Amino acid sequence: MRIQQLQYLETIVAKGSINEAAKELFLSQPSLSKAVKELEDEMGIRILHRHKSGVSLTDEGREFMIYGRQILDQVNLLEEKYKRGIPRKQAFSVSAQHYAFVVHAFVELIRQVTTEEYQFTLRETETRNILEDLTSFKSDLGILYLNDFNRQVMLKLFKELDLEFHPLFTASPHVFVSRDNPLTSKTTVTLADLADYPYLSYEQGEAESFYFSEEILSTLDRKKNIKVSDRATIFNLMVGLQGYTISSGIISSELNDDKIVAIPLAVADEIQLGWLKHRQVVLQPLGERYLTLLKEHIQGYGFTLAK
Repeated sequence: MRIQQLQYLETIVAKGSINEAAKELFLSQPSLSKAVKELEDEMGIRILHRHKSGVSLTDEGREFMIYGRQILDQVNLLEEKYKRGIPRKQAFSVSAQHYAFVVHAFVELIRQVTTEEYQFTLRETETRNILEDLTSFKSDLGILYLNDFNRQVMLKLFKELDLEFHPLFTASPHVFVSRDNPLTSKTTVTLADLADYPYLSYEQGEAESFYFSEEILSTLDRKKNIKVSDRATIFNLMVGLQGYTISSGIISSELNDDKIVAIPLAVADEIQLGWLKHRQVVLQPLGERYLTLLKEHIQGYGFTLAK
């Protein structure tokens, strides 16, 4: 096995196509295909699925790339120390439910990057997609919540998918409403107070399971329901329609949440926010730094970190 073969494979995976990777690497497609085939033969595994629309990693291929990327990262460190070459492009990816503190820490991480080139990805996405991104190694970390309702089902699913859940903090449920909503006159609100207001929640696509919902109390029957796909839309509907959603209570004025207010919700429940990773993944310095920033922001909002 040669380092060059790993570099070729990494480019193919990033492009999802041997043809596109060959163009970027200034190689012929047959030469690149031959290099991958030689690597597969040497390792005794099938690394790539080849289909009409391109290529994708097999299960063995995903595991192989975990170790391959660690080797490439070490090679990069050696080159940066002993060669005056171009540093390897830094890459980091997070998949998360829709939380301001996740975005805030991501922004801070990118601000601290000193290399001229990087590839960062933040996916605010459906719960099922978070799990798929981690098991397919598209993302280094995932961020989501557990509570008494979904905990047993989700922990069982994490175990089946070989994912590790690490608690960050526990929050009391709050409702998010616009600053001009009549509910802002209250210090706490009840479910009865919310009955006549539109309930806003994030859609979960085909996996529309109550256990995958981003909001607690998702099984309650409500007169007015609106589903959305992103945070900007949900905030616009809070302002435009006097709608509400249920979340952790963290609002970031630095990320344009100044029109939204969080009010404690009088229910006997708690939201435990945490991060996920695949058991086979060893967090690289960027991942460790992101977690540090995430925890700093959480503490900055007055929450106590889980031990």
